[in-house]
Amino acid sequence: MSQPPASSPAPGRSRVTANVVRGCLGNLVEWYDWFVYATFSVYFAAVFFPAGDQTAQLLSTAVVFAVGFLMRPLGGWLLGAYADRFGRRRALTLSVTLMSIGSLTIAATPSHDTIGIWAPVLLVLARLAQGLSVGGEFGSSASYLAEVAPPGRRGFYSSFQYVSIVLGQLAALLVMILLQRVLTEDQLQTWGWRVPFVVGAAAGLVVMYLRRTMEESQHFRQERAKAESTAGERKGLRALFGEYPRQLIAVFGLAIGGTVAFYTYTTYLQKYLVNTAGIEKSTVSVIGFAALFVYMLLQPVAGHLSDRFGRRPVMFVFSAGGMLLTVPIMTVLGRTGNPWLAFLLMTTALTFLTGYSALAAIIKAEMFPTKVRALGVGLPHALVTATFGGLTEPIALGLKNSGHETVFFWYVTGCVALTFLATLLIPEPSRTSLLEATEAAPSRRSEAARLT
Repeated sequence: MSQPPASSPAPGRSRVTANVVRGCLGNLVEWYDWFVYATFSVYFAAVFFPAGDQTAQLLSTAVVFAVGFLMRPLGGWLLGAYADRFGRRRALTLSVTLMSIGSLTIAATPSHDTIGIWAPVLLVLARLAQGLSVGGEFGSSASYLAEVAPPGRRGFYSSFQYVSIVLGQLAALLVMILLQRVLTEDQLQTWGWRVPFVVGAAAGLVVMYLRRTMEESQHFRQERAKAESTAGERKGLRALFGEYPRQLIAVFGLAIGGTVAFYTYTTYLQKYLVNTAGIEKSTVSVIGFAALFVYMLLQPVAGHLSDRFGRRPVMFVFSAGGMLLTVPIMTVLGRTGNPWLAFLLMTTALTFLTGYSALAAIIKAEMFPTKVRALGVGLPHALVTATFGGLTEPIALGLKNSGHETVFFWYVTGCVALTFLATLLIPEPSRTSLLEATEAAPSRRSEAARLT
């Protein structure tokens, strides 16, 4: 009697670490490119949108930032389906290529005074390409990191997705701080803001090579081998909507509060400290850099805690804290001119946010099987970021412009409450993980073959 092929051995810790590092370096550069736009918009807003006061110009650039989010569902669908069919490695390489093209376009686009309406048009097109890239990045990256991590350590290793995302933000802030030290305000507003986009486009070339050298995940290789012998099985959107509707709803609920809080306390908060609290731009850059550095270090800690105590308890820390503290933190931040107090409050908010961001990849990846994992994680997450994350800054600035800024604090609180409700309703993901079910299947087949 013929025996089925034995499953390939699980990769050693050094190989796991090497693959995670290569994946995260690519993630870092891609998110650096994405956040450079938000970080430097205070300098180039007048270049693309010369009319109006500072709030109006920032609102215009924030709307373009939101436009980029509109492409994220399309990226989550197309690149997610691509990753589930052709592999995580190929999808991740394609996504970083699109991001680099967008950064190069922004760096090379002349000002509104030079080419008129074509300046904001090219800016929008570049952000659409970058939105497509980031939309496909999250699901593919989350799936890859969850799949290459060993059982019992998936929360820890998956938390490095947000480590790399925050590193991207820190890199963008570091470039800003360095440029603020060597260039004048006028130089930054006329041409200095283009430098970080050139850096991002060049770094993308290195990342393309790194991602081509990553190993494909064992889960995907097993799924591809299974697909070759399985005819007629539903895949893609048909399988996702037909077989996993409850998981999709759960991902929506989990992502709403975390996404809005993330963009509030990372990208928007720095504009808030400049535009509302009146703190100097250079000081705000240092505050943001220090707080985000602490936030980055907390990701693996929260991931490890979720491996030990479960995903839901850690998510409850975020959602309960967010509901109770958002309004008082934002209120005090808007009234203080003390940099140390601003740093303390920003760090406090980010500490609670860690309960979501460290688990954002693994808690969703565990809900779907390999055949639709990248699509199942990426598409609903991208839809949430397009509708809630992308509108965070426009809503905040629009409410400020209309004289109702405090309403935004309650909006964030309400979104976090939806995540609290979703966490309350789902079963503990680590105990029902489809990642573990996939990994156990080859072992059971090998054991059955040995007994026969």
